Amino acid sequence: MEEIVVGIDVGTTKICTLVGRVEDGNALRILGVGIEPSGGIRKGVIVDLDAASQAIVRSVERAEQSSGLEITSALVSMAGAHVSSINSRGVVSISGEVVDEYDLARALDSARAVAIPHNREVIHVVQRGYSIDGQDGVRSPIGMHGYRLEVETHIITAATATVENLRQCVGAAGVEVQQFVLNPLASAEVVLTDSERQMGAVVCDIGGGTTDMAIYVDGKVWHTMVLAVGGNHVTADIAHGLRLPVAQAEEIKLQQGYAIRAEVGAEDYFAVRPFGEDKAVQINRQELAHIIEARVEEIFEISLQEIKRSGYDGLLPAGMVLTGGSSALPAIRDLASDVLGMPVRIAQPEDLIGMTDQLYSPAYSTSVGLLRWALKMQKNELALGQGRRSRSKGKPMIDLNGAKDWLKRLLP
Repeated sequence: MEEIVVGIDVGTTKICTLVGRVEDGNALRILGVGIEPSGGIRKGVIVDLDAASQAIVRSVERAEQSSGLEITSALVSMAGAHVSSINSRGVVSISGEVVDEYDLARALDSARAVAIPHNREVIHVVQRGYSIDGQDGVRSPIGMHGYRLEVETHIITAATATVENLRQCVGAAGVEVQQFVLNPLASAEVVLTDSERQMGAVVCDIGGGTTDMAIYVDGKVWHTMVLAVGGNHVTADIAHGLRLPVAQAEEIKLQQGYAIRAEVGAEDYFAVRPFGEDKAVQINRQELAHIIEARVEEIFEISLQEIKRSGYDGLLPAGMVLTGGSSALPAIRDLASDVLGMPVRIAQPEDLIGMTDQLYSPAYSTSVGLLRWALKMQKNELALGQGRRSRSKGKPMIDLNGAKDWLKRLLP
């Protein structure tokens, strides 16, 4: 029987708890869904422990009711401007002339030994590539002969206090955090194709409070970044520009919004009731598109600056894969392509069965991606266990009790 996997996507606008099981090789059967409006979270960071805890508790309870299962542990998404990343190399001598899991663990620990401020903690150590005795481009070094193993890693860190606050909120629902997963890495599990990963592409997940990006080259994560700007900023601009309550501005954005002003008819109007008015007034849809276009253009300009700052802007022939709730805005793909000067496509979860009514939307890429990440973790742990057994014949057994811990940190 396949194991059950659980993911809790803690976003600025919604909390989504999913319970899933893999079937027929790769298809995910969704057994339980709990979607609740977020509370106490701003730009991906918890600002009110009580409100955030209550929202997470409600989401988990709904997922438990719909699945009929008790949730005790889960993978939890993470975003926020406090997340940062660095690249690091680790070098070790190969213990028995043939690379085994113990050597990999030591090399990764060596790469982890970078100077990180005491108020930050490591969330992921992602392998980018290996070299043995100076030979670069090694993808899977286990079983290969050599004397010196070098690993190149991408290390993602987060503010310890923010991580602990999130752990406490999830703990309030009686759920233990198996692992925190950075939003764009989870989304990439769902939206990126193998060829895009190999050629070079950037995943851009535009949520309510943050825009999360991960650059993939040669099948691996090369760079990650979180920008503290998202769809809520567009809503705030509409509320300000048209003098409307935020809830009404959000509704108008969803119903009437368009990302390119020039493509909206000048004679196109809709009725709203702003603050201080007794009756509804007519608003020009082109004026609304003007407000939206300015902010969305800014989001992509900042994204482009970050991509250029990473130094990998010339390695992205597959362009950008856009996902997240805000990517559902009409014409956003064309605007992104114009600003970035690269191919852009919008992606959402596919290959789902079970309770999937709401999940076929870019807004749930991270939520479904957490389940895919959990399945990948299980496969790697299984492979690790088999590798340990086959290598223990005829030589002393290596103590790898900590294998699960570091394995959770090294998944691509």
